[in-house]
Amino acid sequence: MARHNPANERIKREYFRFLAEAKGRDGATIDRVAASLARFEDSTSRKDFKRFHREQAMAFKRRMAEAVNARSGEKLSKSTVQSALRDLKAFFEWLAREPGYRSKIALSDADYFNLNDKDAGIARARREKPVPSLEQVEAVLAAMPDNKALERRDRALVAFAAITGARVDALRTFRLSHIDLAGGFVEQDARVVATKFAKTFRTYFMPLSEQALEILREWCGELREDHLWGPSDPLFPATAMGLDGKGAFQPIGLARHGWASTGPIRDVFRRAFEAAGLPYFNPHSFRDMLVRHAMRLNLGPEQMKAWSQNLGHGDVLTTFTSYGQVPVHRQGELIRAQQSLGGVSDNSDPIAALEAVLADLKGKTA
Repeated sequence: MARHNPANERIKREYFRFLAEAKGRDGATIDRVAASLARFEDSTSRKDFKRFHREQAMAFKRRMAEAVNARSGEKLSKSTVQSALRDLKAFFEWLAREPGYRSKIALSDADYFNLNDKDAGIARARREKPVPSLEQVEAVLAAMPDNKALERRDRALVAFAAITGARVDALRTFRLSHIDLAGGFVEQDARVVATKFAKTFRTYFMPLSEQALEILREWCGELREDHLWGPSDPLFPATAMGLDGKGAFQPIGLARHGWASTGPIRDVFRRAFEAAGLPYFNPHSFRDMLVRHAMRLNLGPEQMKAWSQNLGHGDVLTTFTSYGQVPVHRQGELIRAQQSLGGVSDNSDPIAALEAVLADLKGKTA
């Protein structure tokens, strides 16, 4: 079987350029689309895209329904299947408008990549995410060793994530100049920091853990005073590797550059939680932790808007809908509390109260 179809490869390059330049998609998104297209080509024995027909789409859906995850050996989740089908539908809709393909592909045939309503509902279902508690994070920080520079870097990394909720890609690209300890904030400057949607914003250190803040202060001081780090040096440097007495590579200290990928950061978090006897929580889960903490503080609309901006959200509703899900056990606590109060907490009109809050939020975000 041919490994590539030259005509397909050429038009795929055009599509990837369209995604990057016209739609502004990042490299990770384009890589995902490329993987979806490769799956589809595998199912058609790399037939020319000009020979696309709805039957191919339906056959691919059946194949995806039976496909298994290479790591787990389990069937692909409905959300994974839906993501691949969505990529393919968008591609063939684009292709049906391109010269040389318009007369070959019916635009409506791309609709055959849609999931049925039942499977689409399963794919959209929100499931409770594992989120650490502040107490668990502080226990992890207390258990992390700090005898070596690399260990202190790892501890500072976890502490920084806990009080900023910075995304994992941003964590690897911060420089020492972005930290203002006197002002109590970090500048997420998109010219240097890999923020989502290349957004520049300021994050003030969340008032959650004095322990975490002190660890960060000590780490910044060590970088400046002991390692003579300058403003342009990485806040969390990569690990420098060298040869030991037996000629084997091993960690020898801090590199003068940051990590090239996010994998090592996730490994730091994994080792830290496992060493504390706790299940692994990925760096992104710290953002959920911060929002859940805020929801229990009974903040007013303006305060919640400030908390939302601190996470880089332009709209406070993004904070609620993406991170504000109430844990199931807390859901039960709140419902039972209302039962004990006879169903309402006071004599106010709950609909009017909700409308007032939403109106205030809308005014703040306008």
